[in-house]
Amino acid sequence: MKWYTFSANELENELQTNLSTGLTEKQAKKRLNDYGPNELQQEERLSPIIVFLSQFKDFMVLVLLVATLISGILGEYMDAIAIMLIVFVNGILGYVQERKAERSLHALKQLSSPKVQVLRQGEWNTILSKEVVPGDMIRFSAGDRIGADIRLIESKSLSVEESALTGESIPSQKNAHTSLQGDQSLGDQENMCFMGTMVTSGRGVGIVVSTGMNTEMGKIAHLLTSEEGLQTPLQKRLEQLGKILILVALALTALVVVVGVLQGQDLYTMFLAGVSLAVAAIPEGLPAIVTIALALGVQKMIRRRAIVRKLPSVETLGCATVICSDKTGTLTQNKMTVTEMWSGGKSWKVSGTGFDLTGDFTTNNQLIDVEQSPALKQLLTFGVLCNNASISRSTNDIQGDPTEVALLIAGLKAGLSKESLTQTYEIIEEFPFDSERKMMSVLVKTSDHQRYIVTKGAPDVILSRSERILWNDRSSIMDDHRKRDVHHTIENMGNKALRTIAVGYRALKNGEQVSTAFEAETNLTLIGLQGMIDPPRPEAIESIQDCQQAGIKTVMITGDHIVTARAIAQQLNMLPDHGKVLEGNELAAMSVEELESVVDEVYVFARVSPEHKLKIVKALQNNGHIVAMTGDGVNDAPAIKAANIGISMGKSGTDVAREASSLILSDDNFATIRSAIEEGRNIYENIRKFIRYLLASNVGEILVMLFAMLMSLPLPLVPIQILWVNLVTDGLPAMALGIDSAEEDVMKRSPRGTTEGVFSRGLGWKIISRGFLIGVVTIIAFAIAYYENPENLVRAQTIAFSTLVMAQLIHVFDCRSEKSVFHRNPFGNIYLVLAVLSSIALLIVVIYYPPLQPIFHTISLNVREWMLVIGMAGLPTFALAGSHIFNQTKQAKYKFTK
Repeated sequence: MKWYTFSANELENELQTNLSTGLTEKQAKKRLNDYGPNELQQEERLSPIIVFLSQFKDFMVLVLLVATLISGILGEYMDAIAIMLIVFVNGILGYVQERKAERSLHALKQLSSPKVQVLRQGEWNTILSKEVVPGDMIRFSAGDRIGADIRLIESKSLSVEESALTGESIPSQKNAHTSLQGDQSLGDQENMCFMGTMVTSGRGVGIVVSTGMNTEMGKIAHLLTSEEGLQTPLQKRLEQLGKILILVALALTALVVVVGVLQGQDLYTMFLAGVSLAVAAIPEGLPAIVTIALALGVQKMIRRRAIVRKLPSVETLGCATVICSDKTGTLTQNKMTVTEMWSGGKSWKVSGTGFDLTGDFTTNNQLIDVEQSPALKQLLTFGVLCNNASISRSTNDIQGDPTEVALLIAGLKAGLSKESLTQTYEIIEEFPFDSERKMMSVLVKTSDHQRYIVTKGAPDVILSRSERILWNDRSSIMDDHRKRDVHHTIENMGNKALRTIAVGYRALKNGEQVSTAFEAETNLTLIGLQGMIDPPRPEAIESIQDCQQAGIKTVMITGDHIVTARAIAQQLNMLPDHGKVLEGNELAAMSVEELESVVDEVYVFARVSPEHKLKIVKALQNNGHIVAMTGDGVNDAPAIKAANIGISMGKSGTDVAREASSLILSDDNFATIRSAIEEGRNIYENIRKFIRYLLASNVGEILVMLFAMLMSLPLPLVPIQILWVNLVTDGLPAMALGIDSAEEDVMKRSPRGTTEGVFSRGLGWKIISRGFLIGVVTIIAFAIAYYENPENLVRAQTIAFSTLVMAQLIHVFDCRSEKSVFHRNPFGNIYLVLAVLSSIALLIVVIYYPPLQPIFHTISLNVREWMLVIGMAGLPTFALAGSHIFNQTKQAKYKFTK
């Protein structure tokens, strides 16, 4: 339907709604059942069968299946069946892991579902966008994402960015009162707003005409088929690494087969052993491992109130060197409370904190009746009138900017509610606040038809526009002496870390018209100041100290007065003695190159506008920093997007900011950033642990076969044993490493370099040396058993098989620390302990359970043989750990002696 041709009354009738009160909850529920949720259809998910079958498409698995077929044809039925079972179990594990990662990412999308403000039963409430139905009244302002297709009813300076639909990058101007007829393109429908578009300025109210797949965005969604999954830089590196390792493993496997045949081994046996060895040795699952580790890490972050929108940011978190954080709500509690007021030389203190609506007004410790103090009452009254915040008494729902909420609550403490004041004062016009003017104004008319411009904003800006001042309850000339008094009061409030808001007014003459903010906000009379405080979060103080120990600098960015900003920074212990504070006017006068020369010494940016954030990001990045930038507004989006890690607010953030970010703080708390960095570092370290364990085990498996061929020994492992080792030791224990807790010193290390390779910090040497030792002790155990009784090859193979498994299961505990196996409590990861115990139990089963012995070519071992197995298996880990302790002791002794 051509909704843009409908008038407001026609819409009300057509959609059977009420423009004043909106839908009832009963109507909304029925329409939600009729029309379905207001969301676009998700891409079709692969069926479980397809996902399961995809686990067997790997080239080496296909080769193994062919080899198994050959084995069956040659009559080796037991081997063929056992290998098929192992491949099947391995496929089930891969299927479970893939589905778990998919569910994690799906849950992540659900958590970031947008919200809208909707009018239901006469009250404005915030609901999920998917619950909106046709006929709903919704309102929005700059920074919001439009939740459905709507026909505008009200608009004020409204412009919307519609490039997703029209391809036009310039925001479209919107006007609710525009009348349109005939066929109009989307770009020309000035009285319509569409789902998924962004409000760039102004505000509006509209009635929902289409939801879900019936919207214009829904029509586009029909054309979309699928979306490729995001591949992280680490995954790409590991995929390339995997290809190299495949070539190396195939070359070594081929060498083992050739040497074995030359040594007189049976060709078929060596072929099957070679294929099994290749399957076991090739780490074809490395990229999948990273995906699973990241997905598990993402779930941990969600539990710690950090929602990851872009997986690469998880890796980048470990590299962060600077966090640029907003002050209000992130470093502080975001519960602004007016505690002091001043007007014309008089001061009052206000009791009560947070959103408590009760409180007293005192001066010199004496209670004050607001009705007996005209200046105080006028200061409170105009602070309530020039205000867009709202408080619902019935639902206790508080909406609006924290500063405006504080002014509203201060008025309520004096019995001055917005509802009661609007019976006396009619708001005719509004000039919304913007970051350039740093003011907001309203045009009001009293019951006796007197008109006033009421303005609130930054004290220095209001003072510069004020020609007069309210002094002793009378309007007086603003002379230099009184200006000094105002400046002195602002400074005193700032020294107490109070945010100061000035309130002024101007009486309009009969017939005088104002059409712009510039015309309105001149020749003001300053009524007074309201000082409010937003106390620091206690957890933020601790988190900043943790970040300092981790080599991460915290920078505060705020629009507050420089004195207030400095005081808060000192309370947070984030401003060192040598640290600088830079004001917005100084920053604006600098080029990016000039800022680069001083930015490393700046810890607080005060009195800055959101546009300055981009310059700060560029200067820090040009100095080699990895920057995390927080923000919540529309104007923050460019800086958030330009930062290495863009962080938006989940509570106070706009949709534009969230869309540009890679990380969302669901609680708007700085401590959550610290937790996310710790988790990000730990995820990367767990991936390194996984790789270290996996590759060292694979190296050991290849070398034990190679050593046997070079020493002219029989095969120490049969193919079924190789595959079983690969399944048991690369399965649950390896996965348990992916959820290992962080080491105690993870937040005491310097940030990881962006160019740091996976094998840095000696990881490559650890993989080769541990793998070499695992191969050596296994072949030694095999040789001892074989030379003791050459006629009983199965016994020697069982000992080699057990030694290899136990060596890897002991080695997995060594992988938990960069130092040694003794550095961490072995029971610190209960999942790893259970995984190792289950693997040992499976090993015992295939050794001692008679029906499985012929399948796995094993026999029962006695106590003496187990002593040989355990002694050899523990040698690589404990010998290297002892060497590490010896070297540390030697270094400590050297330093002490020196």
